[in-house]
Amino acid sequence: MKPATLFHPDFRAEPYWWLAAPPEDASAEPLPDRADIVIIGSGFAGLSAALEAARTGAGVVVLDGGPLGGGASSRSGGMVSSGQKLVLSEALKDLPAAKAQAALEDSKATFAFLQDLIAREQLDCDLASTGRFFGAFAPAHFAILKRNAETLAERTGVTIRLLSREEQRAEVGSDYFHGGFVVEEYGGLHPAKLNKALREAARSAGAVLHSHARVTSVARASTGHRVETVRGAITARKVLFATNGYTDQAQPWLARRVLPVMSFQIATEPLLAGLMDRMIPQRRMVTDSRKELTYTRPSPDGTRLLFGCRPRARQLAPERMAPAMHARMCRIWPELADIRITHAWGGFVGMTGDRMPHVTEHDGVLHAVGCNGNGVALMTWLGFHAAQLMLGRANRRSFFADIPFDPLPLAPLKPLMVPAASAAYHLRDFLARPSEVIGERLGRLPTVSNTRGDR
Repeated sequence: MKPATLFHPDFRAEPYWWLAAPPEDASAEPLPDRADIVIIGSGFAGLSAALEAARTGAGVVVLDGGPLGGGASSRSGGMVSSGQKLVLSEALKDLPAAKAQAALEDSKATFAFLQDLIAREQLDCDLASTGRFFGAFAPAHFAILKRNAETLAERTGVTIRLLSREEQRAEVGSDYFHGGFVVEEYGGLHPAKLNKALREAARSAGAVLHSHARVTSVARASTGHRVETVRGAITARKVLFATNGYTDQAQPWLARRVLPVMSFQIATEPLLAGLMDRMIPQRRMVTDSRKELTYTRPSPDGTRLLFGCRPRARQLAPERMAPAMHARMCRIWPELADIRITHAWGGFVGMTGDRMPHVTEHDGVLHAVGCNGNGVALMTWLGFHAAQLMLGRANRRSFFADIPFDPLPLAPLKPLMVPAASAAYHLRDFLARPSEVIGERLGRLPTVSNTRGDR
């Protein structure tokens, strides 16, 4: 499709999710002078921490530099899992067996925690356990996925079905992948609706939320900490940074440990009746084995396809990324060639050097960060645990609270790290399946004769 006709007349360079739950301006009220707990960041971690702390009667203030819910939490793919990222990213490979299992146990608990939280608080967020399909991008990747599937089943207890290339059509209606596997227990939700529901629950519990209150510094004070913002200062007994991929120089110690990586998504216009039934008949979440990951899913109402990836090493505006993303989408489902895009957006993922989440205290300030691209359940639980630690109510400390949180290698060169890593990932994907990457970059659709070939 030509760029001029690619975009729907109602196209917006913002998340599709915001149609149902837009970010919130909460800047009218002045900031208080004091609070028991100040939480910086209104994403899943910050709001979950606010809810837990306010439930105990603590005076909780949440600050965000922009609108409430305007960060990564309402920009994600809304996919929910437990433990798979630690296994598939090989983050555990250098840990002793006992520590690796402890990490997996805590990671597994995050999904159950989220499910319980949604049910207990009656959070309206379209949670559905539809399962997830992991596809092999290249023929050689199938053996790797098979080993990963066996490890996931053995170490996390999920239900796995391994699929050949012929069998995968029942899941993705395409010959693009070279087989894969399904995890039945995984699923998805509406991330912006979850964020909105958490805001409402935190307020009901007594927390006060302020938008457009960017924090500029945090320093020790006689009664705790002095939090300076562009709208004034607050003195707090406890402070939690839950800024993840939106961490800035307000906390330099944390900024040296979190790498913001932009991930992009597009949303299609509503599809013709029956098309989704052919493409993703079981309404699975779908990801692949590329280093530059592809992730895609039906919208919660099943009418549109949401498609995410990082298609270029160089970061561009979402609307400039959209044509390359559309081309990759059509490599999987050529029947979408004439489908227009209604939304395109990006969001910053918080990556850490060890690819682990962290709940860490430094100079009396707590930090809950490091989703590493798997944040819906994980960050919600991490915020809850951080609140328990601040209040002294934790039955035990999480594994993620007792591991070193080292600075990023070559942290002063952080602006160069993302382009360099992205270029390396693109090269590895090219070497794994060169004709596919070339065809994608050129925007060419596979022909009928080669969609079943070994490209």
